[in-house]
Amino acid sequence: MAPSKVSLKLFIDKRSNRVLFAEAGKEFIDFLFNFLTLPVGTLVPLLNREVLGSFQNIYQSIPNFGDAYLQPNFIKDTLLKPKVYVPRGCSDFLHLPNVELSTPRKFSMCGNSHRYVSNDKILVCPSCWNPMNYHAEIVDTSILEGGYVKELVTYMVMDDLEVKPLSSIASIGTMLNKFNVKDIGSLEENVVNLSMDVGLKLLKTSLHSNSVLTDVFLPMLRKEVKMEN
Repeated sequence: MAPSKVSLKLFIDKRSNRVLFAEAGKEFIDFLFNFLTLPVGTLVPLLNREVLGSFQNIYQSIPNFGDAYLQPNFIKDTLLKPKVYVPRGCSDFLHLPNVELSTPRKFSMCGNSHRYVSNDKILVCPSCWNPMNYHAEIVDTSILEGGYVKELVTYMVMDDLEVKPLSSIASIGTMLNKFNVKDIGSLEENVVNLSMDVGLKLLKTSLHSNSVLTDVFLPMLRKEVKMEN
């Protein structure tokens, strides 16, 4: 499947040289919310020691452990390369090497209509002791809802990645007043497209900065201007 195209409309205050906020669609919000699903073991290979601190030492200790010191059913990759399951419909432009899309889970039912389900066909029904192998299966639809937030809605992402629905033009006016932007002419709009590299920069920066959009995108925009000149 080809990576999704994700873009943001940045609102930049040229006077203070910072991104005030961005307008974003569902794809970007789903991507941000996916940050909360990532285990530390997924982040270590992607981030540097400056961000991770001593977590990196824990990670690097595991490969050096001999099997004689580990439980027999312990697989090192469960910690070194944990799988991350994200709902279908979430943006996939950040292709982490160990991220897998969720698939519908199917549960076997009791053939005698007793209200028991199992994800293991070897089990038997506690009421009638028949195998739980009835072919009509229940599908867990909670992972098929298409990500986390609804489409056809525009969302506002603050510089510190606080997210809220963009309900009306009045909301933008309120935000400009909040940031003391009196001259609308000092406000610049820029549309930026996101890639895997940019997604990783957002992830890294979000762990230590309260001005993520400014820190990530303004250097990119300056570089583009220099290249054009």
